[in-house]
Formats: sequence, structure tokens, C-alpha cells
Amino acid sequence: MPKGNFGGFPTYWTTFGQGPRAGLLIHCSLGETAIWGGLAAELSGAATLTAFDLPGHGRSGDWDGEGEMSALCAAMAADLAQRDAPVDVVGHSFGGVVALKLAIERPELVRSLVIIEPVFFAAGADGTPGEDLLEKAQMRGVATAMAAGDLPAAGRSFIATWGGGRPWESFKPEAQARIAAQMPLIAAAGPALYEDVGGLLEPGVLEGVTQPVLLLEGSDAPAIIPAIMAGLAARLPKVRRGVIGGAGHMSVATHPAQIGAEVLRFWREI
Repeated sequence: MPKGNFGGFPTYWTTFGQGPRAGLLIHCSLGETAIWGGLAAELSGAATLTAFDLPGHGRSGDWDGEGEMSALCAAMAADLAQRDAPVDVVGHSFGGVVALKLAIERPELVRSLVIIEPVFFAAGADGTPGEDLLEKAQMRGVATAMAAGDLPAAGRSFIATWGGGRPWESFKPEAQARIAAQMPLIAAAGPALYEDVGGLLEPGVLEGVTQPVLLLEGSDAPAIIPAIMAGLAARLPKVRRGVIGGAGHMSVATHPAQIGAEVLRFWREI
């Protein structure tokens, strides 16, 4: 399987499909390239898609705690994208925030954006103070468990909101242990998601995104997602929105046919 050094980081990557468009897939926190299998099958005739594992995920290198997580992920994405640029980027959850960051910082690499339920909590804050934003994002339980050093409890709390409706008890013990071990990666993404450390919400930044953007959410998404989507849609100049009926946060895995239909329609129309 291919590995390389992208963004200065040891990265596992793979490709799906053989279509004429060049695409880049950026997965969610706790995900990996395999999560794209169903959606990639829906898009395989239209695009050749590159997917990669984020730091500490799948078969990429372990994260060493150095640097800011979203910046590292965007640098990895940029190095992969520039091989076939401009590319159509699809990002889910944290990967959606990385996709947006890539389009802002390296616009020449990105032809279009599909952003699926980005967990950009700051965009849905509506002036909510930092501590209260934890409640709005349903992440206080995760933060409390992390502060106590109880990684399994943090994992259980995270999955309760962001696991797409799948109960913690349904995960095998080895999967529960993996999720618990990865919870520091969730904390590492916090400055980008809660505090907008990358400055994406600074005046004029989102308004300057020239690529067409499709924002997708599930009808059963966590409560803060519609607020995030509304905050982004109000500022992105070439944006459209879509809702996947019956889908929760993990729609890329649970509803690939519906997501694929929306993406293909978007690509045709742009």
C-alpha cells in the first residue's frame, strides 16, 4: 500500500475509482481511508479519488503532539492535492474543516468543495462563550473525562454524540480501546474547532472563497450542526445546502448512495 511524506508527515494514502475528475477525500476524526469505500463506489465512474489517513489514524504515522493539528492536516492535503490540481475536495466532520482551510490557504489547488457536517463549532457559536460552547457542541462530557485522565469515558461520551447513533456497547473491546487511545487527537483539534486558531472566521476570509461549495448534513445530525451550516452559508459566496434524510453524523458510512447522488448532481451543475 502506498505511503509517502506529505506535509512533512509519514502518510498512508490510496485511490478509488477511475473517473476523469481528480478528487481528494478527507475523513473525520477517528476515521480512516476505508470509511470512504461506499461513497467512492458511488463516485468511481466520475472521479479518481485520493484518500489519506490523518495523523494518528489508520496507517499514517503516530502524531507526536507537535504543531497545530488542522494546519498539519491541511499541509498533508495540499501536498497530495497538488499532484492533480485543481481537485474536487470532499471532507467530512473534522475533515470538512481541513477541506475549508485548504481552499482558503491554497485556492489554486481546489476546484470545488463538498463539506459534510464540519465540526467547526466556532462557526455555530453565535457569540456563545467558550465554556458554554462545550455544552452546545455536546462535548462537555468528553472534556471532563479528558481532564480526569479517563480516556475510555471520554471515548464513550464522544461516541454518544458523534458516533452516528451507534451505541458504545456495540463496539468490540479492541475498537473501544482504539477509540480511547485516540481521544488525545480529539483534544488536539480543539483549538481549530472551538477557538478558530486558524483565523478562518476573520472578516473577509470566508467571503473570499471563490470555489463552489456544497454543505451537506443529515436530518438527524447533532443539534449544533445546523447552526454551523447556517453560519458558513451566510458567508460563503458560492454555496448551496443539502439534507440527507434519516442520516446522522456518520452519513458517509451509513448513507453513501444518497451522499453520492448529491455530490454527482453538484459536480454536474458546476
